[in-house]
Amino acid sequence: MIDGIINCMAVDDEPLALSVISSFCERKGGMRLESFTDPEAALMYASQNRPDIVFLDIEMDQVSGLELAGKLPRGCCVIFTTAFVQYAIDGYDLGVVDFLHKPFSYDRFSRAVDKARIIIGYVSSQSGQQVIMVKEDYANVPVPLSEILYVEAMNNYSRIFRTGDVCTSSRMSLKSLMDMLPSEGFLKIHRSFIVSIDKVVGFSRSEVRLVGGRTLPVGRQFARDVYGCLGRNGAKSHED
Repeated sequence: MIDGIINCMAVDDEPLALSVISSFCERKGGMRLESFTDPEAALMYASQNRPDIVFLDIEMDQVSGLELAGKLPRGCCVIFTTAFVQYAIDGYDLGVVDFLHKPFSYDRFSRAVDKARIIIGYVSSQSGQQVIMVKEDYANVPVPLSEILYVEAMNNYSRIFRTGDVCTSSRMSLKSLMDMLPSEGFLKIHRSFIVSIDKVVGFSRSEVRLVGGRTLPVGRQFARDVYGCLGRNGAKSHED
């Protein structure tokens, strides 16, 4: 998002469907859209321009939108647009923002865009905080970035531990949550843990200590990244 403009990309093998999305984007305002019927061209554009929002059809002749979503750059907010309701669960398991069932109305489109705006760091005029929206049971729950201490992957869900002894559980995967979090503020230190960098008060090659005294393990393959990132951000090494 640059100067308040949301950069968007739409991928669909039906030109009429792309025309509908284009008209809705113009009506919504504050959105710049690039449209593609060729998935390969769309992927090339996405890798070079990293759009904020991607409107993605699932059933296309050349490739499945579910497959294409997995190839998009980190941080893209995916909104699936399809006539096939049976794909909704698969889409939500990928951590997509929303699922628009064709033909969808402008109001439904607008609500999906509003969700994406929050996730990409849109500043709420009411709270003045940056938040992400996560799915807890069947509800979308706003989680302010400033409250996150760390995220832990469990068997089939993730837990977001927050200041004030608050914990938010979600069926979203750790990877999906990492894709939603700004890379400059959060670091994966273990296959099961993501930490908020500004909540780290000390670290070593084997563990990270957070404010409040909680310690988390550092995975062997993440040790170099931990030292490089946390050292640059002023956290104290236990081994100094």
